Amino acid sequence: MWVSDDRAIVGSVTIGGCVDAEVVRAAEEVLKSGAPKLLSIELGDEDAHALGLTCAGEVDVLVRAVGPDDEAEAEAWESVRAHVARGGRAVTVTMLPAGDAPAGTAAAPLVIFDDGAVHGSLGDAARDAEARDLALDRMRRGGSRTLRLQTGASPADAFFEVHGIGPLLVIVGAGEIAETLTLLGNTVGMHVVLLDARSRFASPERFLHAHEVHVGMPSEMIAARRCGPESAVVLVAHDYKTDLPVLEAALATEAGYIGMLGSRRRGAQILKMLAEQGVPPEDLARVRTPIGLDIGSQSAAEIALSIIAEVVAVRNSRSGGALAANRPI
Repeated sequence: MWVSDDRAIVGSVTIGGCVDAEVVRAAEEVLKSGAPKLLSIELGDEDAHALGLTCAGEVDVLVRAVGPDDEAEAEAWESVRAHVARGGRAVTVTMLPAGDAPAGTAAAPLVIFDDGAVHGSLGDAARDAEARDLALDRMRRGGSRTLRLQTGASPADAFFEVHGIGPLLVIVGAGEIAETLTLLGNTVGMHVVLLDARSRFASPERFLHAHEVHVGMPSEMIAARRCGPESAVVLVAHDYKTDLPVLEAALATEAGYIGMLGSRRRGAQILKMLAEQGVPPEDLARVRTPIGLDIGSQSAAEIALSIIAEVVAVRNSRSGGALAANRPI
């Protein structure tokens, strides 16, 4: 939400109501003082229901002043805009004022790009390095978060906001499983790309939930695309002449997840063929086959669900086991 000094309002924090009214009041104070303010607004059951939420809770809102002379602020946001426009991803790190901290003006955000480059500073080299590591992890996992920085004079909270497209999900093979994969991948916030050599199968009309649909040699298209540690490559073509070159291309990238549809026997055969072609054992170990979590999948939709679940588990460094198994007795 933007609140100007001439009382104009653009956008909203929620869908209106008590939260937005409180933010507007705080914004007017911040515009006068120039000092940032962190609001903690509690919502009762009645307030939550009025906002369309299913339960009560608490929401934190950072209110900051931005003026025409804030060149560092404008330069930081312009660097984010330009990078995202080129298809990249970035994270802005904004320090949150502590409740007992003296009033002061907020500094421009630190910007970390998906290639590891950094723009700006939080005023401490060690804190910048810690924020960079956390930001790269945020881009891998997806989603903006408030995180605590441990370096510096004392621990402090900062808001890590992720900009740009979601983590890349490359699906090779325009079959029935891929239809549900594109839907689920889109739903969990990934940038879904479907690849297939057959134009009759790989059509935008058939895969409405894919952000990109490309017809051509999948191995060549993967080789030409940057697949970082946050990326997932999923092979559901179930075709030797497709799987072998695609796996070679995928293993040449930094993709954090590479999975192939098929039985254990078929997977072992393909890995053996790759080994005979000179692919080292440490690379072969990156290939997940059979693909997906063991949920007893039978239908194409269930197989797609197990695959996406494993992609998310790997991205979050989790085993994918049942949460109830960890419940204390």
